[in-house]
Amino acid sequence: MTAVPAPMLRLSNAVNGVVEIPQFGFGTYRVPPEEAERVVSEALEAGYRHIDTAQMYGNEAGVGRALAASGIDRDELFVTSKLDNGNHGHDDALRSLDRSLTELGLERLDLFLVHWPMAAVTNIVETWRTMIEILQSGRVRAIGVSNHQAEHLREITDATGIAPAVNQIEISPYLTQEPLRALHAQMGIVTEAWSPLARGKVACDPTILAIGAELGRTASQVVLRWHIQRGDVVFPKSMHRERIVENAQLFDFALSPAQMDAVSALDRGERQGSHPDMVQWTERP
Repeated sequence: MTAVPAPMLRLSNAVNGVVEIPQFGFGTYRVPPEEAERVVSEALEAGYRHIDTAQMYGNEAGVGRALAASGIDRDELFVTSKLDNGNHGHDDALRSLDRSLTELGLERLDLFLVHWPMAAVTNIVETWRTMIEILQSGRVRAIGVSNHQAEHLREITDATGIAPAVNQIEISPYLTQEPLRALHAQMGIVTEAWSPLARGKVACDPTILAIGAELGRTASQVVLRWHIQRGDVVFPKSMHRERIVENAQLFDFALSPAQMDAVSALDRGERQGSHPDMVQWTERP
């Protein structure tokens, strides 16, 4: 099983040596628990070595079974999970990490993220302090956040002196998030893109299809390559083996500057998922 030749990006807040994240991986959002072992096994067989899951997804156990069955050395794998919205309290967060590690069958995570800030109903600084405690415990190699906006990033970093290694946010050609990405660059935060294909809408976009025709590539491959070239960490999800393989075929071609600009010009501020300010529940919805 040859690994996909994804570039590696260094993370900023590791406490036990250098931690690098593969820029390309496999996402498991909306992968049913009963399908997770099969789908993740197929991704690993196709050369994926970076797996992104979350407590909220309910599929960590299936992901863990696939990791165990793969026979791949642990040091070759990069595994991310995320703190669920109902686990923001200090003790709940610690207990939930224990559960995630048990479900995944791992002694440590490579990256642990706060899934949503929920700033109106939680103390985001206290949550981040707990994440720092978790980092210092050695049970995770790096910590970060997801769906945090500029004011959230500044608040938790100013209060603790430690910036997230990663902010995982919605990014697609229709929502390029340039101001937030620029702040990430200033703060040393790696940008991860969820919903990178705008939940499949890019497959019908005339501009992207035209670029794909020029390059002999699918619309999805064009957009995933656009993410890679602009520096985003990207982890598409598919339930189908052939698409899993196809999505990983990104490292033998490149978009020209004009093609990159054409894809970026599609930005229209259009979200496919929830705005961070609208996710304020304290228990799993």
